[in-house]
Amino acid sequence: MDLTNPTEVLSKTLKKKGFRVSTTTTTTTSNPSLTIISCDAVVVGSGSGGGVVAGVLAKAGHKVIVLEKGDYYPKSSLSLLEGPTLDNMYDGSCFMATDDLGVIVLAASTVGGGSTINWSASLRTPDHVLDEWRNVHGLHDLFGISNSAYERALEAVCERMGVQSGVDEEGLNNAVLRSGCERLGYPVKHVPRNAPLDHYCGWCHLGCKGGRKKGTAETWLADMAESGNGVIFPRCEALRVMHEKGGIKGRRATGVVFKSFDSRRTTTTVLVESKVTVVACGALRTPGLLKRSGLKNKHIGRNLRLHPVVMAWGFFPSKKKKSYEGGIITSMSTVVSNFETTGYGAVIQMPSLHPGMFSVLTPWLSGADFKDRMTRFAGTAHLFALARDGGEGGAVDLTRGTMAYKMDGRDEESLQRGLEEMLRILAAAGAEEIGTQHRMGKRLLNVTKAGEEELERFVREASGRGLRDWSAPICSAHQMGSCRMGVEPERSAVDQRGETWEVEGLFVGDASVLPTALGVNPMVTVQAIAYCTAQSLLEFLERKT
Repeated sequence: MDLTNPTEVLSKTLKKKGFRVSTTTTTTTSNPSLTIISCDAVVVGSGSGGGVVAGVLAKAGHKVIVLEKGDYYPKSSLSLLEGPTLDNMYDGSCFMATDDLGVIVLAASTVGGGSTINWSASLRTPDHVLDEWRNVHGLHDLFGISNSAYERALEAVCERMGVQSGVDEEGLNNAVLRSGCERLGYPVKHVPRNAPLDHYCGWCHLGCKGGRKKGTAETWLADMAESGNGVIFPRCEALRVMHEKGGIKGRRATGVVFKSFDSRRTTTTVLVESKVTVVACGALRTPGLLKRSGLKNKHIGRNLRLHPVVMAWGFFPSKKKKSYEGGIITSMSTVVSNFETTGYGAVIQMPSLHPGMFSVLTPWLSGADFKDRMTRFAGTAHLFALARDGGEGGAVDLTRGTMAYKMDGRDEESLQRGLEEMLRILAAAGAEEIGTQHRMGKRLLNVTKAGEEELERFVREASGRGLRDWSAPICSAHQMGSCRMGVEPERSAVDQRGETWEVEGLFVGDASVLPTALGVNPMVTVQAIAYCTAQSLLEFLERKT
């Protein structure tokens, strides 16, 4: 998959796989010639959306080209070091934030997308979310197919990823959550993962060196490669989707123009001509590409949803386990989730924090205090509350460098309730000290010796502090909804099949089509929707033959 010489790859690999490659002259001195590749489908993005679409179409016999902005890092080359990995495999070198710096945003930029660097949690679409999509957003015929077909899509993607529930051994963070919840009588359950039960690894956010986590590079993209019908081009920037007059919508997609970078940063411009075009750049990048391509629907780039997250911590000096070891998310509590109604609350899970990110999130009071916190890193367990974003939504257009977002007051309340319960859970699990990452840096010492009244006073004070206006670090690794799906163009950017309202044969296949935030980790839902969209694409391609 290494694209070190685009011309060589085009001439050798593509022609061997049955793709038609040609060259035409241009009128520009910078690009005197233009390489043209002809295929059935071009997919921009290789993550949980684009990877699934590419795998399904290629296995069905269609010629597929996948364009990926990030690079490809084989298992053998992974360093599992924070610095180089965050720089190489995360969008913006892991330094992205909303316009007001209110939310730190983590997104992938590598082959396999978020599935390569996420935390393995493989939760299905909650029923209350599906009910809202049907009853509020009108998606009664969900994704253009029957509801039973969506269930089959969930089954198909979970089976392909090897999703299973349970774990042979839990790491410190998960063990703390489980024991604290059990002592308090709070609900706690195993989180299904796309990894084996004995996968005791705390480095999945830096890639999976053993290949045991089944992201799209290990599954759907592998299916595409094995079929002989697809090729992945890493280090490629899609410039615009090409479309022309025609079709029932007045415009029809004809392909993508992209710019390829080799290892020496030499660029080559290529045109991919295709029968269908799928944009799956993620909720942050997809809107910009559609706008650069001339689409005008007002919902493109709007309704951006972020799952805001805040953390609490507890120090466990007597535990032999280390905070950075073990499966990252193997347990979850729904004590403040409101799953029994709307789901607009918060789930409690745990993060993957290695020293670099731990230091960024740790409040600064003094050099001595910071040193003390850092030296206790390995024994500090973290929990986080993840709110289901229920506000008005944000707006994103990274082509112009904008990501506007304001956390809603109700979401702040959900996170405060989450902080309240997380502090109680940490104390119940036997923490010696507890605290939050609020800039005031307050912590309760000698928790086990503190009386119930002292503990509750600290919990109420710590959880009652405001979280907005840079009072505490708020992070989000899940971006959704910026090209949401719907039943009419006045309220959505794409229809139930994932096709844009303005251009025939132009589909969106990533988390941007979600009508609302999920409130849980989105990988399985995104793959299931992409699987459904792929079935629509198969029907579309069949009509074109």
